[in-house]
Amino acid sequence: MGRIFVSAGHGDIEGGVAQDPGAIAGGTTEAQQMILLRDLVVPELRSRGFEVFSVPDTLSLRETISWINNRARGEDVAIELHADAYSNPSARGATAFYIAGNNERKQHGDMVLLALIRRLPQLPSRGSRPDTATGVGRLGFCRDIAIPSLLLEVGFLTNPEDRNLILNRRRDMASGIADGLEAWSRDVSGTTQPEQSYPAIGIRINGQSYGEQGILINNNSYIPVDLVDLLGVELGDNPDVRLVEYRGVVYVKAIELRDYTISVGWDNEARAVVLKSITQICPGSIDKIMSHGHTSEVQLMMFLKANHENALDQFPDLPKLYREEAAIEGVNYDIAFSQMCLSTNFLRFGGEIKASQNNFAKLGAVGGGTQTATFPSAQIGVRAHIQHLKAYASTEPLVQERVDPRFRFVKRGVAPLVTQLSNRWSSDPDYGERILAILRRLYESADLI
Repeated sequence: MGRIFVSAGHGDIEGGVAQDPGAIAGGTTEAQQMILLRDLVVPELRSRGFEVFSVPDTLSLRETISWINNRARGEDVAIELHADAYSNPSARGATAFYIAGNNERKQHGDMVLLALIRRLPQLPSRGSRPDTATGVGRLGFCRDIAIPSLLLEVGFLTNPEDRNLILNRRRDMASGIADGLEAWSRDVSGTTQPEQSYPAIGIRINGQSYGEQGILINNNSYIPVDLVDLLGVELGDNPDVRLVEYRGVVYVKAIELRDYTISVGWDNEARAVVLKSITQICPGSIDKIMSHGHTSEVQLMMFLKANHENALDQFPDLPKLYREEAAIEGVNYDIAFSQMCLSTNFLRFGGEIKASQNNFAKLGAVGGGTQTATFPSAQIGVRAHIQHLKAYASTEPLVQERVDPRFRFVKRGVAPLVTQLSNRWSSDPDYGERILAILRRLYESADLI
């Protein structure tokens, strides 16, 4: 039987204090609650005869990944426990995140969630989701650990109902997680290929079969690193990209190429990983704010509805407005639209911004007041958003009359790339990457990459 690694998210404890406490709400922190939860899951599993490793709380995420990889064996599994947070206090429920493109891992996430909800039916399930659906487009705990791994968000600490379950039904929650981990571990132990014996898979590139084969490790597709060079992808010294040497060939996880504008899919019938490098999007321009958009109005509408079914009820013309207003000023409307999706949580709003403000990018007002900016219509709100993007990305004058209240306070042209909006538009250091993650999802949904 394989071993189980259990990590409490947002640990990194130093001197008894969490350097990254995670979500903070209701007089407690995510780090504190996940450590308490983990400390119930571990003995419960041990009482059932499992060998369990409790990841030290002094480690950072990168150190946690190394710690697990240095000890892991072929049939082991790993899970990290988190609690989510959102400015909208009505958001709640548990989610299991898995590495994108791995259907087996999705089934494992569903398995763990089902076991948790059985023990705690008061907790809604938000389902299993790929790590590409997160803000930054990848989760290190799902991507970089050598054994099957999941990141489990047990609820929203910012929601009073979820928080009550996390604080007061902790033992039931721990039992449910232990049930899920037991089922998952037994499934992996019964189906995992022996270590250092991986099945071969085919590789298809732009509709053509490639002469070399890849391998399947923990149901993740790996391709020879030489192929990465042929595709024109420069992985460099990226510490988040894990390489595997197997029978004299170095392989890389295929899903990692997604961040380099390579589409990655799977053909189950042919048992082949499917790569597409021919794209309508120039890889070198995907993050340039002053550029052309590529999606149609219908594609924007479909993407929005896929992420929030009722998103267009109040703003049915929003995709059209973004295409029109951005085109006038020379701004990439796909980027602006993706930023809107991030800022409003796909038009769910909540927190400091209300739908009635027609403020789609959390634009501030002038004068240092407590209120964010308000605009008389959706069109003017979109126009202000586009103008603010142009202020950061270009030194060219505005085409239309200025409606952005903070346009004149921006140093013009200081951020021509999306990633340069981080620590400027928002204090979040990953803000630009979060926008790009949504942009890539948009282009994938439109079959553009």
